[in-house]
Amino acid sequence: MENGGNMNQHLSFSGNVPIELDGLGVRPEAVTFDMEEISARLSDISRPVWVAGGPERVGVAFAEKGSLVSGGSGLTLLASAPALMPESLGEPSFAAHHGVRYPLYGGAMANGIASERMVAALGRAGFLGSFGAAGLSPARVREAIGEIRHELPNGPFAMNLIHSPLDPALEDAIVRLYLETGVNCVETAAYMDLTPHIVRFRASGLRKDGHGRISCENRVIAKVSRRETAAHFLKPAPDRILEKLAAEGLISRDQSEMARKVPMADDITVEADSGGHTDNRPLVGILPSIMALRDEICARYGYERPVRVGAAGGMATPAAVLAAFSMGAAYVVTGSVNQSCIEAGTSLHVKKLLSEADVADVAMTPAADMFEMGGKVQVLRRGSLFAQRAAKLYELYNRLEGIDAIDPAERKKLETQVFQKPLEEVWSETRRFFMERDPAALERAGNNGKLIMALIFKWYLGQASRWAAAGVKGREMDYQIWCGPAMGAFNAWAAGTCLADFNNRRVADVAMNLLCGAAYLMRLRILSASRVSLPPALFRWVPRQSNLP
Repeated sequence: MENGGNMNQHLSFSGNVPIELDGLGVRPEAVTFDMEEISARLSDISRPVWVAGGPERVGVAFAEKGSLVSGGSGLTLLASAPALMPESLGEPSFAAHHGVRYPLYGGAMANGIASERMVAALGRAGFLGSFGAAGLSPARVREAIGEIRHELPNGPFAMNLIHSPLDPALEDAIVRLYLETGVNCVETAAYMDLTPHIVRFRASGLRKDGHGRISCENRVIAKVSRRETAAHFLKPAPDRILEKLAAEGLISRDQSEMARKVPMADDITVEADSGGHTDNRPLVGILPSIMALRDEICARYGYERPVRVGAAGGMATPAAVLAAFSMGAAYVVTGSVNQSCIEAGTSLHVKKLLSEADVADVAMTPAADMFEMGGKVQVLRRGSLFAQRAAKLYELYNRLEGIDAIDPAERKKLETQVFQKPLEEVWSETRRFFMERDPAALERAGNNGKLIMALIFKWYLGQASRWAAAGVKGREMDYQIWCGPAMGAFNAWAAGTCLADFNNRRVADVAMNLLCGAAYLMRLRILSASRVSLPPALFRWVPRQSNLP
């Protein structure tokens, strides 16, 4: 039995007008009334089905020409559902544009959690994967590009490009690396406004084809959660940035002119309540709003190809994926659920904790990269004290002017339980780090006690995510594990199936089951709309192992 549950129920039909096929009916021997067999036939989404029967009972047949007979000797054809494969969902141009088969991609997770291995596994299976370059050095990102290219010489893959407001030199270095190595697809994150770096990447790939049309060879997928941010990527690049880039010789004058006629992004990923940086927006509110904004801006500028809008945040069950497609999403993006897969670049301890999480086992806590601004990230609360400890550090930062103002008893507690070393030693390590990475940050801090305190506290926040990824022993209660409530929803759906054990979770299997499950549920909804009443137990796609590479 494919879809579990109690099958001791029956199909029924409450419509008034059955399908007319010139007096034809369905051969009785082609129709099954057995609920397990009905479940199996509905689950075979590669074959269309008919619902046929009469007042007493209703069954299901595969929609095949040989199953039809003259109406007098057959069962009445009541409803039908087409074959519906996962690649049929969403907007076909997404797959064509990115050279993939399916309308789903694996989103970037910082510090290489969305690893080279994960990107390669998704690419081999026909999905796009985005490498988690945020938080990594240019040298480490260069290594990742080489490894991914070795596994996927012809793609597809994307690289994350995160806005770095406190370290613009790093953002510039990553863009230069992408241009140098020929990376032609980036997934942006954390942008509040456009920077010269992302504009340079986009404009550097503009060419005119043999028919004089503008070709955008450098593709941009912009992850956003606000209308004002979406607007920046839906519009052409600002004149002031283009003029400056052209004057500095970083783009040509022709590219500057072409950039005024195309949007900054090919795709806008609307990120709802997710792990990591999030505004906790509900998808049902933010997705239609940004789609309407897309329509307005695209009409204003008269683009030849409209910008696609996809959905991220909460994409953890077939029902959620179907809901996103039903609202008009061109594609969907997975994140938190991929982190518990075998290809994720994080520790086994983290994967186990994630596989045990429930929907409510998450919390918002201060973010390392936006600590002073009050930025927050969503993390796993279960099995870690990081959320509480980080919140305490931010409370002290807000209230005090420096570490010398911390109450001696409170300071001792911090040094023994949180930092596990004297704060002066942490400051020494922090100074050495910034002397190599960003000396300007030390210059800004100077002798300002509050800024020094911020850098010391950010040492803990930054290390906590690395401890988690590396599985550092003795630091388990300090692990910072980015996670949204989708993880709990996924675990509930996967319970009792082949995906329950995190050791069995292959990222491509997860992606394929989400899409196949969404296609399956859509077929059931088509039948329901035709007045076929289906037992509730049928409305569950049970995950199964795939034959993907």
